[in-house]
Amino acid sequence: MSIAVPLPRQQSTAGFRARATLQELPGEARMVSTAVAAAKDGDRDALRWLYERYSHNIYGYVRSIVHDDYEAEDVTQQVFAKLMTVLVKYDDRGVPFFAWLLRLARNVAIDHLRGRRATPAEEIFGADERADDAVSERSRCLREALDALPDEQRSVVVLRHVVGLTPGEIASAMGRSESSIHGLHHRGRRALQAELVDRDAAPAVAVAA
Repeated sequence: MSIAVPLPRQQSTAGFRARATLQELPGEARMVSTAVAAAKDGDRDALRWLYERYSHNIYGYVRSIVHDDYEAEDVTQQVFAKLMTVLVKYDDRGVPFFAWLLRLARNVAIDHLRGRRATPAEEIFGADERADDAVSERSRCLREALDALPDEQRSVVVLRHVVGLTPGEIASAMGRSESSIHGLHHRGRRALQAELVDRDAAPAVAVAA
C-alpha cells in the first residue's frame, strides 16, 4: 500500500507548462551531448534545442521552490540566461547534463528567494486572487507540509513527483545510491502524509501503487 501524495497544481503561464516527465529515447543521450558541445562553442541553435528540451521540466522544478507560477517563469528564464555563461564549466564525467542543469536551477531559485526576503510576507504568500479560497488553502497547506520535511526527503519527493525523474536519475542528481533514494522517497511520502493529516489536508483516499 502506498500513500497518495497531492502535489502543487501545475498551471501554465504565458510561456511554460510544468512537465512532470522527461522521456529519454534511445540515442537521445548522444544528441544531448552533441548539443551541449556545440552550445559550448557558441552555437545558438544548439542552445535553443537544449532550452526547448528542458525548459518545461526546469519550470516545474523551479515552481516547486518559489511557489508562484509567474516568478517561476522569470526564474526559468534566468536559469537559461545563466546557462549561456556557465555551460563551459559542465564536464560530462558520469553526471548527466539534466542533473547538472537541475543543480543550476536550484541555485538560481534559492538566490531568487534570498533576494526577496525583504518583501513583506503578505505580498509573497497572500491569497491568490486567481484561485478560489479552497484551492488557495490546500496549496498553502501543501507548501507548509513540504517545507516541514527534511531537505533530502523534500528534494526526492519533488524530483520524483514534480520533475518526473526516475529513482536512478535522482540518485545521479543527488550523488546517492538508488537504494537510498528509494528509502528517502518512502520516508518522505509518509512524512508528507503525516504533515498533511496534522493540517486536515490529507487526501481522502489512498491508492495502491
